[in-house]
Amino acid sequence: MWVSLALLLLGALAAVVTPRLMARAEWPEREPVVALWVWQCVVVAVLLSFGLAMTFSAAAAWQAVRGHVFAPAPHAVVEAYALADYGPWSAVMAVLLAAGGVWTAAMLAREIHRAHLRRKQRRAELLVRAPLMPGEEPGSGRLVVLEGERPDAWWLPGAAPRLVITTAALGRLKGRQLDAVLAHEQGHAQARHDWLLNCSEALASGFPQVPVFAAFRGEMHRLVELAADDVASRRFGRLTIALALVELNEDRGVFGPCPAADAELPLRVNRLLAPAGRLTAARRLRLTAAATLVPAVPLVVAFVPGLSALK
Repeated sequence: MWVSLALLLLGALAAVVTPRLMARAEWPEREPVVALWVWQCVVVAVLLSFGLAMTFSAAAAWQAVRGHVFAPAPHAVVEAYALADYGPWSAVMAVLLAAGGVWTAAMLAREIHRAHLRRKQRRAELLVRAPLMPGEEPGSGRLVVLEGERPDAWWLPGAAPRLVITTAALGRLKGRQLDAVLAHEQGHAQARHDWLLNCSEALASGFPQVPVFAAFRGEMHRLVELAADDVASRRFGRLTIALALVELNEDRGVFGPCPAADAELPLRVNRLLAPAGRLTAARRLRLTAAATLVPAVPLVVAFVPGLSALK
């Protein structure tokens, strides 16, 4: 029983402690790509902990499951887990965790479906506002210019990704600012940030009371923008992308004394204009390696009894 309980405790501890630790840390703003990797590894570790706890609880409750899980294992390994001592609570725990797993899959499937419907709707709207010319093939161009009074630019993901920009944005962006905005949106596309956002939204909406999933969603929205800003700034300079962000958003009230929506934009501009400096390559490597090992912790907890029995 202790293995399942240890895995549950490990998953719960990571779910509660990680958001607090990451909120206090200052380095994620300086290294958003590393921070994205850390968050992904932590969330995988939490899900893996609960999944392994469900597996061991189900193996203890039902002989049929135990036969599949421990089929190739020697008798000494099975005895090391003391599955017979789990008691009647193992079945309850297994059912609850299995229900959580099914709910997670359902929420992910729902979010993927919603994202597909949103993309389909936006593509239909795009086709109405920018119809194909005679002889033009669908998806033949990655850049679409729309007539519009509001300066805006966005990346439309999918099988045939498109970069959409309005004529108002073309009129406002000067010199290399347009190239910087295009590089920013291409940074989102190349890193497949839409998948991160969909997964984080599915987990947060499915389990709103779990701190790590709510923080995961909020940080994904913030960090993917910082990472795309860095992609553009490395090619065209921090000042260029900062001025482009101001030009695209100054009429939306986000830079006033009481910003309405998207209060992160002033922080992004300040970050670009007054950069804190990147971490050293050695520290980035240490953080990346440490995060990569986090999902291995529940695996170690799960396999230690069996490996000890083989000695």
